[in-house]
Amino acid sequence: MKQIISLAFIMLLTITGSFAKDRVSKHTTVKNDLMKVTYGQPSKKGRVIFSKDGLAPFGQVWRTGADEATEITVNKDCMFAGVPLKAGTYTLFTVPYHGEWKIILNSKLGQWGSFEYENVKNLDVLESTSLVKLLDQPVETFTITLQKDGFLMAWDQTSVFVTVKPTN
Repeated sequence: MKQIISLAFIMLLTITGSFAKDRVSKHTTVKNDLMKVTYGQPSKKGRVIFSKDGLAPFGQVWRTGADEATEITVNKDCMFAGVPLKAGTYTLFTVPYHGEWKIILNSKLGQWGSFEYENVKNLDVLESTSLVKLLDQPVETFTITLQKDGFLMAWDQTSVFVTVKPTN
């Protein structure tokens, strides 16, 4: 009987482990008085990142980081990329293009990547755009930096600044 229980337990662990989502990239959280951003930090590793056939292809929804989709919490009502936004926690998606990125906030939390985005896009609470700035030197690791009036996303030779300003 002990052997059967032990074997069942081992099988359960094996099955459960095979469905687990393994993090591949480093993860970080940055925060200030207005917001907190938690995201995965993929590295370039010689790959083409933003292009028609890149790792984050032009015109396709991207999780804006690695592994779990990036989450943003704003502590106050604000103007987010020029659009009114209520305080709360949201999933950040972007759609890269050559000259601008579409910025999307979605109310469904706990998403793995952007694989299920089509099933939850009806939960989008915000959509806007931000301009792309091309960098002279490539950024090896995807980085989000909080600044006074928003945040800057930088990876490869691309940076995108998203304005975030409290309305109170």
